[in-house]
Amino acid sequence: MRITFVTPFISHKGGIRVVATYARKLTERGHEVFVVSTPQRRPTLLPRLKRRLRGAAPFPSRAQARTRLLDFLGARQIEVDRVRPITDDDLPDADVVVATWWETAEWVAGLSPRKGRKYYLIQDYEMFRPDTAHRVAATYRAPLRKIAVSGWIRDTIAREHGVRDIALLLNAVDTGHFNAPMRSKSGFLRAGFLYTPVTRKNVALAIAALSRARKALPGLEAVAFGSALPVPTLPLPDWIMFYETPCQDEIPQIYAACDLWLFTSKHEGFGLPLLEAMACRTPVLATRAGAAPDLVDGRNGLLLESDPDVFAETMAHFARMPDAQWQTWSEAAWATAQAQSWDSQTDALERLLRAPAEGAA
Repeated sequence: MRITFVTPFISHKGGIRVVATYARKLTERGHEVFVVSTPQRRPTLLPRLKRRLRGAAPFPSRAQARTRLLDFLGARQIEVDRVRPITDDDLPDADVVVATWWETAEWVAGLSPRKGRKYYLIQDYEMFRPDTAHRVAATYRAPLRKIAVSGWIRDTIAREHGVRDIALLLNAVDTGHFNAPMRSKSGFLRAGFLYTPVTRKNVALAIAALSRARKALPGLEAVAFGSALPVPTLPLPDWIMFYETPCQDEIPQIYAACDLWLFTSKHEGFGLPLLEAMACRTPVLATRAGAAPDLVDGRNGLLLESDPDVFAETMAHFARMPDAQWQTWSEAAWATAQAQSWDSQTDALERLLRAPAEGAA
């Protein structure tokens, strides 16, 4: 098939990494894949000032934010001249065209049939801003074949917008890259989390839970990593080891150095760290956000209420757990990730792209 993905700026964000992985897998299977994107949207002066006043990290520069994961496409990776709607003139004729974000769904809905059957890979419930909510809602009703990456997204759109014809295609993990040998539990429990000041990621819950757990477990250790240094409005205690923008080879080592991984989001499209940690044999303590209800089954980790005391008590339970028992959780986490491979998910994506639902444009 000739397949085109339409994306925003190709940053290191999880949604772009998902597109890049599918693009590579589909290319390896003989499909002709294009990715058409916009340049990075440069913030105006007012948003920059607001971020500075609230102590948030500055916007990244384009050079820092761009990913090279799509470089293998060569001339089939197309960036348009400026931030604007993508039109027929920007895309090759194809069998399939896939939107990957609500704005791109607006653009794809307006393309001619020559650009391919129209799909919408929904990677989050994108009601982030009141001024765009009506436009986001309209994309859910648009005549595109819809594919959600988590049950939470699918169910939320069905409940809030009455749209039920949505296929489910969970993300996967590169088990060749994210992997670790069998190991024993640390002498002192070590927990980790992904640091970001984005409010909906709820990192404050992870920090509060670890701080409370440390009162009962003085030897508790914690690590975190993120794409920028912690901001003054969400500081890290000095006993939490922080890795700023670790290279890709270091990230599996960070996961594998932990006995538990904390996933504390309020809401989330998927949450790739869930599977990345499991692939490195690290059980997960998670809120019911993103794909956590789809993946966490009580053997590879636990779904918890968004309460720091509950997280702290559960960490203490794992700290007291015999090593042999912890290893059963660790192995169950690894097995979950192994079953959720990119090859199997690409098989499912191919089936969806070859068999569009009735009514898709």
